[in-house]
Amino acid sequence: MRVLTGIQASGKLHIGNYFGAMKPMIELQEKEELFTFIANYHSLTTSKDAKLLKQLTMEAAIDYLSLGIDPNKTAFWVQSDVKEVLELYWILSKFTPMGLLERGHSYKDKVAKGIPANHALFSYPVLMASDILILDTQKVPVGKDQIQHVEMTRDIATKFNNEYGEIFTLPQHVVNDEVATISGLDGAKMSKSYDNAIDIFMESEKKLQKRCNKIISSSTPLGESLEHKDCNIYNIASLFLDDNEKIALQTRYKSGEEGYGHFKKYLKELIWEEFAQAREKREYYLSNPDIVQDILNDGAKKVQKIASAKMEILRDAVGL
Repeated sequence: MRVLTGIQASGKLHIGNYFGAMKPMIELQEKEELFTFIANYHSLTTSKDAKLLKQLTMEAAIDYLSLGIDPNKTAFWVQSDVKEVLELYWILSKFTPMGLLERGHSYKDKVAKGIPANHALFSYPVLMASDILILDTQKVPVGKDQIQHVEMTRDIATKFNNEYGEIFTLPQHVVNDEVATISGLDGAKMSKSYDNAIDIFMESEKKLQKRCNKIISSSTPLGESLEHKDCNIYNIASLFLDDNEKIALQTRYKSGEEGYGHFKKYLKELIWEEFAQAREKREYYLSNPDIVQDILNDGAKKVQKIASAKMEILRDAVGL
């Protein structure tokens, strides 16, 4: 089963990225044909600094490798190294009704949050469709907020197939309901855009603790029983715990012997321990950027071979 996933090179990776996409992705590479890319074209919707985008692209690649992506098990590349995706993006635009894009929840949400509206942001789903369809992707792991984009991809592919024959594979979205939406510091979806994220690779435990201390909690005084449901601290901490550990934490909440400050410290310890090995690997890759670049180049060559073959079929179909 061919699976495709990726992440924008728009900032440091955070816990929401890891549990919402990266951890399931790392598990998938053990049993599926996995394709993973750094979506730097998509990052152009918000990026204004060329030097910074290049830096963030390399950092994202290093972070992926550090957290467990194995280039021997998955094709791993940078989106812009496979130019065919832009050619297909233009072809697919012909089969994308304006009304379909105007109904996009993600676009409306980002504009409402203050991100400037532009054509790239508006047509983001078409480029995403190109990423998916050019590889005959069968499964696309996404968060709940991205389900609509996969559905749009199916709509666009169906319109194309109706006119030219069964050329595109219709992908299916895959959502892990338990971690589809990761809460941020304010309880909303964790996102760099909303400044409510906790980075995976903090510079120190002290800085990680300061970030955890910013999590919004109720004003229940110490000594009173706390409610774990709808608590931002508990919601994030539970991502790192098994069922028995969750029950134990719930018991601590109910006891009234600890306050939110104690649980913020506990959360910091969970995060720091979870990514200890990844921090060591990251230091290695930061010191050996040529190795990272070789991995990305090899992945791009593998993907480009598939994309080129697909584009030959598509050009012939549409008359190019």
